[in-house]
Amino acid sequence: MPTTYTAPLRDLKFVIHEFLDLAPYSELPAFSEASPDIIDAILEEGGKLCEQVLHPINMSGDEEGCSWNNHEVTTPKGFREAYQTYVEGGWSGLTSDPEYGGQGLPHLVGLCMSEMISAANTSFGMYPGLSHGAWAAIHNHGSQEQKDKYLPKLTSGEWTGTMNLTEPHCGTDLGLIRTKAEPQDDGSYRISGTKIWISAGEHDMAENIIHLVLARIPGAPEGTKGISLFIVPKYMVNDDGSPGERNGVRCESIEKKMGIKASATCEMGFDKATGFLVGEENKGLRCMFTMMNAARLGTGIQALGVGSVAYQNAVAFAHERLQMRALNGPQYPDKPADPIMVHPDVRRMLMTCRAFVEGARALALYTGLQLDLEHMHPDQAVREKAGDWVALMTPIIKAYFTDMGSETANLAMQVFGGSGYIRETGVEQFVRDVRITQIYEGTNGVQALDLVGRKLPSKGGETLNAFIEPVKAFIDEHQGDSDMAEFVEPLSEAFDGLQQTIHWLFGKMMEDREEAGAASSDFLRLFALVAMGYVWARQAAIAHARLKDNSGEQGFYESKLATARFFMTRMLPDSAGLMQRIRAGAGPVMGLDAEAF
Repeated sequence: MPTTYTAPLRDLKFVIHEFLDLAPYSELPAFSEASPDIIDAILEEGGKLCEQVLHPINMSGDEEGCSWNNHEVTTPKGFREAYQTYVEGGWSGLTSDPEYGGQGLPHLVGLCMSEMISAANTSFGMYPGLSHGAWAAIHNHGSQEQKDKYLPKLTSGEWTGTMNLTEPHCGTDLGLIRTKAEPQDDGSYRISGTKIWISAGEHDMAENIIHLVLARIPGAPEGTKGISLFIVPKYMVNDDGSPGERNGVRCESIEKKMGIKASATCEMGFDKATGFLVGEENKGLRCMFTMMNAARLGTGIQALGVGSVAYQNAVAFAHERLQMRALNGPQYPDKPADPIMVHPDVRRMLMTCRAFVEGARALALYTGLQLDLEHMHPDQAVREKAGDWVALMTPIIKAYFTDMGSETANLAMQVFGGSGYIRETGVEQFVRDVRITQIYEGTNGVQALDLVGRKLPSKGGETLNAFIEPVKAFIDEHQGDSDMAEFVEPLSEAFDGLQQTIHWLFGKMMEDREEAGAASSDFLRLFALVAMGYVWARQAAIAHARLKDNSGEQGFYESKLATARFFMTRMLPDSAGLMQRIRAGAGPVMGLDAEAF
């Protein structure tokens, strides 16, 4: 039986219109055209695209995969047609600058679409996802000539983009890259080297591919201080904007992977390919981080999407599958057995999935709103505070969402039992597809080090206030509310523990940097749980208010309260164990000599 996908429109609308409340921002550029009706219409049409066009080719795309022949890549059946439908619908330019043909809508609307696309067809989402990252790097750091030449076609989706970082001898440590960029008299460069694991590096869905490539100019400083960023198009661009002669870049092979098999993961060879410097020499890593940070948020959203579709299919199966009787007696005596939905352990798994998906959706879209405020709010103080929130949450969303997205897919497969392990049900594909999200765009261990080593000390610790102040204000506001006690009290306890752990960790880091490394992954999970507790408590407050107002949809708001209650009692308590592990220090982690392993 094939998997199914239904766009979570009601919950998306709840988060956008009730949890976020965009009315105060209606005068800001991106929001002025984004009325509630417009946003709803976009979500509804986007949901149809994902349900009717993208998800039906998800399993077949996985079975067929991409094929490579003589440097060319062919995508699975239906992918070219689906991409044309995507482009013709204007989806590729949803949040892009109107100056280059985009619709200029808020980033949070783009995140909604990213979730739905990733849920419907994770492999398909890789192609436009990387393109938007390339668009952002050129838009933020490119010359006006480069913007005029490349952005309109990237915006329309006629061309796609890539990011070329990793090389065969180095992964995360980009200071080791060897790809060379030889300056030419005309101001261009000749790029030579090999890049691996390049998503969408070659395919048959667009007429040109714009590669963004990290390379070294002769005489550049060693390490990351000597890296520059270059635009290397697959086809050179003529004066009229049309693709010209083929450039010296080829796909040497495609990877045979565990998952995302319909996404072409390529080894790219650059043989004196013509490249054009983006920004300044030796400042390429700063430019590329524009892509990498966007990609890290996108990767978290990708895992959220897979978690969402896995949860949906597990729920459907739990209602249909008959197995044993309920512990308190038959619930469906007219059937030979009860549906497995009656069993507490199945409910535990499903509630874990639901609490993650709906909480993560709220946290992601709140972060998307902060991203919009960082870019366009007229008040500099608001921009800085929003930017601090985004900086803190980027590694958390990337790491926690992908860890939990993978766990959610595994729990969904567990609900299916043996049927989930069989390919024809499609559930095992979710497990395979989501697993890479914990690895690429910087492994989750790297995200944890980034949070502890860079984000916490940033601005002398002031960056933390972007999170601490709103959480404290919410707790103070609802401290005496009896309806909210079951949500506010556990949040307050975990929040206090987080702050105490931060102070303890700061002290330890000053003595020994390995203390930060040993604590980092547990600390990121602790921070994520408190952040999720915050958004769940806020959702509970809204649900209580709506139920008191008798505003309708009683079942929806009661479900919100039940899910918030599960998170507070069954997931947030993990924070206590994490604090204990952090305070155990680096000794137990580093105590065994390397030779003893």
